[in-house]
Amino acid sequence: MQTSTSFPKSFASDNHTGVHPAVLSAIFDANAGDAPAYGGDPWTGAMEEAFRGAFGPQATTYPMFNGTGANVVGLGLALRPYDAVLCPATAHINTNEGGAPERVLGCKLIPVPTTDGKISPDDLRGELAAVGNTQHSQPRVISISQVTECGTCYTPEEIERLAEFAHGHGLFLHMDGARLANAAAELGCSLRSLTADVGVDLLSFGGTKNGAMGAEALVILRPELDASAPFLRKQGMQLASKMRFVSVQLTALLTDELWRDNAAHANAMAHRLAEGIADLPGVSLRYPVQSNAVFPILPEKVIAELMQRYLFHVWDAAENVVRWVTAFDTTPEHIDTFVADIRLAVQGAARS
Repeated sequence: MQTSTSFPKSFASDNHTGVHPAVLSAIFDANAGDAPAYGGDPWTGAMEEAFRGAFGPQATTYPMFNGTGANVVGLGLALRPYDAVLCPATAHINTNEGGAPERVLGCKLIPVPTTDGKISPDDLRGELAAVGNTQHSQPRVISISQVTECGTCYTPEEIERLAEFAHGHGLFLHMDGARLANAAAELGCSLRSLTADVGVDLLSFGGTKNGAMGAEALVILRPELDASAPFLRKQGMQLASKMRFVSVQLTALLTDELWRDNAAHANAMAHRLAEGIADLPGVSLRYPVQSNAVFPILPEKVIAELMQRYLFHVWDAAENVVRWVTAFDTTPEHIDTFVADIRLAVQGAARS
């Protein structure tokens, strides 16, 4: 029996959505007869070929259950026991993965302060003073998120500069690509032009936030990092027995660039939302809208009233910043209804 909530469309996360019909159809089609387990099936072979088409012939791809697993397994390929990862302070691996990289890998995360979720070579130079000093964990990987946790995007040129900096100092460049699709759609880029073509060594590719039921992938673009991947994936509890049902979700997203259609729509809905509140007094944006996330600063009374009716997260309680996230199935009608309620709440707070 289906149950319902008292909440209208959620703006808390693109993880709150259902599954895209094309993904459901792909799962249904794969549910026919028996097939070898653990990736020995033709659906997984087709997925691997699709990723080589999207990221380049050198790409090897490993389906995973979740983004944390993909990040941890990927970072584990590049790290030695005494190594460290340089990342933005806001990075998901630093703030929202329960300490998984540090516990599972035994590495140290070194968070770097940022103003908009992005880091540059200038932000990182001072951290390299530890190189060669046995009293310190050794920087080995630079990890960035695309898009960032602040909803901002790295341009290809910014990523290339980071890759050149990393490789020039003997480091690897890792990308948490949970919303890579949104960045590529916003920038009008291919997946490859934001990764392989600009020097990214390995990345997690997000599917769940973009219409999958539950599918992420580790994509390795530097072949020498690949040898240990099958073993670390197993130890990391990310090896699916019935892998065909994970693989077909990823293939469905890559087929005819469904990933782009889904992401572009989600981004457009975020821009529509931001434009709908742009003229409200006492309301401003903490970060520019460059993906499917909006970070407005609202009067405290407005936040409290809206949270009685809508699901969303408070991003910074001290400064009354909230986060609204749109998705592939967010409609213009959802946005317009939400905007109308926001405007009423702001007007009511102004009168009180």
